[in-house]
Amino acid sequence: MGIASLRQQLNKGELSARELVDCHLSRIEALDGELNAFLEVTSQKARKDAELIDEARKAGDLLPPLAGIPLAIKDNLCTKGVVTTCSSRMLENFVPPYESTVTKRLWNAGAVLIGKTNLDEFAMGSSTETSAFGPTLNPWDLSKVPGGSSGGSAAAVAAGECIASLGSDTGGSIRQPASFCGVIGLKPTYGRVSRWGLVAFASSLDQVGPFTTSVSDAAEILNVIAGHDPRDSTSLKEPVPDYTSMLAQPLSGLRVGLIKECFDQKGLNSKVKDSVLSAANQIQSLGADLVEVSCPRFNDGIATYYVIAPSEASANLARYDGVKYGFRSEGSNSLAEMTSSSRAKGFGSEVQRRILIGTYALSAGYVDAYYKKAQQVRTLIRRDFDNAFKAVDILLTPTSPTTAFSFGAHADDPLAMYLADLLTIPANLAGLPAISLPCGFDDLGLPIGLQLIGNVLDESRLLQVAAQFEQAADVMKKRPETRFIK
Repeated sequence: MGIASLRQQLNKGELSARELVDCHLSRIEALDGELNAFLEVTSQKARKDAELIDEARKAGDLLPPLAGIPLAIKDNLCTKGVVTTCSSRMLENFVPPYESTVTKRLWNAGAVLIGKTNLDEFAMGSSTETSAFGPTLNPWDLSKVPGGSSGGSAAAVAAGECIASLGSDTGGSIRQPASFCGVIGLKPTYGRVSRWGLVAFASSLDQVGPFTTSVSDAAEILNVIAGHDPRDSTSLKEPVPDYTSMLAQPLSGLRVGLIKECFDQKGLNSKVKDSVLSAANQIQSLGADLVEVSCPRFNDGIATYYVIAPSEASANLARYDGVKYGFRSEGSNSLAEMTSSSRAKGFGSEVQRRILIGTYALSAGYVDAYYKKAQQVRTLIRRDFDNAFKAVDILLTPTSPTTAFSFGAHADDPLAMYLADLLTIPANLAGLPAISLPCGFDDLGLPIGLQLIGNVLDESRLLQVAAQFEQAADVMKKRPETRFIK
């Protein structure tokens, strides 16, 4: 049931916020011992907050739009008084003294924190296997990964453990797990949502966005979390529209571009390709015009990203030295030895790998050859998108080249893991909004994701196309009976 329907029931007194929270806490208790979507379940706080909302409703107070709606938050967003670990031993016991801007906006809108969700350590990964606290399982098939890095947030929504959740997206970390778990995942325009209080991975790429079970719910969450924040220097000052206002508008005359380079991929699963092209044809039947467009440097995105992102990560993670906060290795004889030991023991292997790559790319004698060159290619990728948007209004691609893969499938091949984000990374490099939504299923009954990419600050149109396709296709009503979570 969506946010609008729940709000109506809550306002009519047919359902209380406490009952809604208890229902989801029971769901977590029944399922999460196996799924491991949550690292921390804030049951006591959630019940208390829900009761306060029920009291305010009985008193006749005017309540905000998300009053009583239980949400989960990716554990790299700071929540005051609630542990924030980034799924790393480095921050295992860190309790932030402040609230991130996006979560504060959610609580001000009446939403209830139900828990913090699992992720790849410091958001570095595509499967949630790098978490220091164990992997999250995919609710559709327990032998498959949920995607990453926001795998816990995606799995929690897919399993019905919360109404919606927040994730972060640096190279596809919202859209790829949304695809693998059969939910909606939205990455807004870079700067549309504040990053203040988000533990930084790659500062020029990170963006916060929602996971939901419907496009309208994603629009409602975005209405709340979007907007300028003076504490984030990259936050955009443009006014925030009502993102629900265009959802019902028809697609007549809209131009949808199929990026040629995305459908020519050697590793693109044939079932994924067929399902996404079928979705494109359905969008065409709704009145849109399909146009093939070319983004010649689209496939250069992954090489570009894996220079820029590790470089920024190596700088951002330099603060974790065992001195002020975080994990400290005891028994060292010097500051240098303590710092080295703390980082070696506190960071997992994938995080260490990316720090080393980034440090090398930024080192004297190599920064021009790697980091500067990558930034130049990034500019060219953005120009390709600019040219494409001269011909079309929205771009369409698969979200991921494959459906969810098995645990351990890429354990010995980091490059194969990195390629899972091949189709999502370019939107991050260009700072563009993008959304993933289910469009079909493979032969194993696993969901397939359709990615739509919009122009800068064009989330309204992006959500319009997604909503019209969602309503016409009604994909989830055709879901296979093999699904684990009932």
